[in-house]
Amino acid sequence: MTQKKEHLLILRFSSLGDVAMTVPVIRCLLKTYPNLLLTIVSRKTMQPLFNEFKNVNFFPVDFNNRHKGLKGIYQLYRDIQKLSITRVADLHSVMRTDLLCFFFKINFFHVRKISKARFEKYLLTRKKNKKFQPLTPTIYRYVDVFRRLGFPIDFQKHEFPVKKGIVPKIISKEISKNKNKKLIGIAPFAAFPGKIYPLDLMQQVIAYLQKDHKIFLFGKGKKENEKFYIWENAYPNVCSVAELISFDDQINLISNLDLMISMDSANGHLSSNFAIPTITLWGVTHPFCGFTPFGQPLENSIFLDRDKYPEIPTSIYGKKVFKGYKKALRSIDPKVIIEKAIEILSK
Repeated sequence: MTQKKEHLLILRFSSLGDVAMTVPVIRCLLKTYPNLLLTIVSRKTMQPLFNEFKNVNFFPVDFNNRHKGLKGIYQLYRDIQKLSITRVADLHSVMRTDLLCFFFKINFFHVRKISKARFEKYLLTRKKNKKFQPLTPTIYRYVDVFRRLGFPIDFQKHEFPVKKGIVPKIISKEISKNKNKKLIGIAPFAAFPGKIYPLDLMQQVIAYLQKDHKIFLFGKGKKENEKFYIWENAYPNVCSVAELISFDDQINLISNLDLMISMDSANGHLSSNFAIPTITLWGVTHPFCGFTPFGQPLENSIFLDRDKYPEIPTSIYGKKVFKGYKKALRSIDPKVIIEKAIEILSK
């Protein structure tokens, strides 16, 4: 394909994990097509995800004011139109992006949308006659959008960043206190209760691993911070970064970790973007849903025994929990997580 000055618009408003999964794709895209201009449209809070890219524009949407409602979406179209874009990649495919893409299409822009495989997801998560087979990973669905736009890429040529992020002084001091200890990130929370490992069991994991390693806790929200405060004060080698440093600095810290332990949530994608070994815990969701962190082997995913819980996964994002599955994550012994962590750290 002859390379020319194309300006590609990428739409992906939320969630954090889904936006984070675009990063490896963009790396490959820019390596394959170095003359390609990119503008990413997302929520302002997502901007730090793309700081590694020097020649990528970020356009923050404002759904609370300027881009609110139907008129706001049309205003968003008008605002984007000023950027002289040539093609549109919709990696979200929701009502907002559908309407936005409609405006682009009637004005003869080349537009391609992600295939979300909604029916296949229904078959995988329904209670009866479940079709239990792996779905195409979301990250490859992103790749397919760019292929259909005329920009095929080869994921085999993906390269992780060589440089680690620079952590703030307050964190470097914490690290220097524990020079001989490996750094573990733990993100014990998720958007829905069905994906959260019981906190009393997670405390056992933290209590054991912090004896020989330095643990940083990742999360946000008042309830999460209250729990982090307890753990931070109970164990000498535990530090919460939730309110201590910015999201940008948290990403830099993650790039310096030796291991991340995460639920099926965004932090697992953030760490995998830097080739950090990542253990993911799956509750009522499952790796077959297509959201396994990029480049992580399946053995790093710890999920429920389907002989005991045959209706797993009950939903794609963990919102729906079937009767009798509310405490299913208790069936995963903390020793399993600890042993997997020790195995990875000893390599």
